Amino acid sequence: MTYAISFENIYFTVKDRHILNNITGNIEKGKITALVGPSGAGKSTLLKMCNGLLSPTSGHIFIDGDPITSYEPTLLRRKVGFALQNAPMIRETVYDNINLPYALNDKTISEQEAIDFLELVGLHESFLHTSIDDLSGGERQRVSLARTLVPQSDILLLDEITSALDEQSMLDIEQLIIHLKNEKNLTIIWITHQMEQAKRCADNIWVLMDGKLEEIGSSAILSHSANERVEQFLHGGVK
Repeated sequence: MTYAISFENIYFTVKDRHILNNITGNIEKGKITALVGPSGAGKSTLLKMCNGLLSPTSGHIFIDGDPITSYEPTLLRRKVGFALQNAPMIRETVYDNINLPYALNDKTISEQEAIDFLELVGLHESFLHTSIDDLSGGERQRVSLARTLVPQSDILLLDEITSALDEQSMLDIEQLIIHLKNEKNLTIIWITHQMEQAKRCADNIWVLMDGKLEEIGSSAILSHSANERVEQFLHGGVK
């Protein structure tokens, strides 16, 4: 089987401290994998390695079976999209923000193409020429997702994208992500500190603690884990 992403013996060291310590595992294609664990566990570091923002100190990463180092950086970042909590927006219109991946390559997306991406994330075409400053938090997050989808990525990396939203907007974004996964057969890696969100959305769970991959399993491990350290984390014993 060819996996979307494979990690083999990944270490990332800063000043003799292992931020990531021997991470080995496979991300399944067409699935949502949630990365959970205490703050400082190495989740964001691992995510940034998936589209070349960081490189491991040692070990190997494979994208669709090919070494990540074999990808030209621009191609890699088209294939692996990245959406952040409070993603930076240019203070122009929704269209200008969706067009940004094109503008960076001296190209322009058509208005109809931009409308198609808006509709994909549940926004009406009337938003196209609205100022980004006039949008709610949930609407901005949808625009951020639309912009991430513009390069036609196969893999989406999501870093705490709902943590600043109210509960209804959070649930709406969750349903949108699940819909996009099914509609586009996307592979999604999603960092979340909300265990209930991981249970609702994820097909697979990775638990990282102190830079180590402590457990891989289904959402059932978030209710009960045979791993004592993971169980402590789930019950608030490890922050």
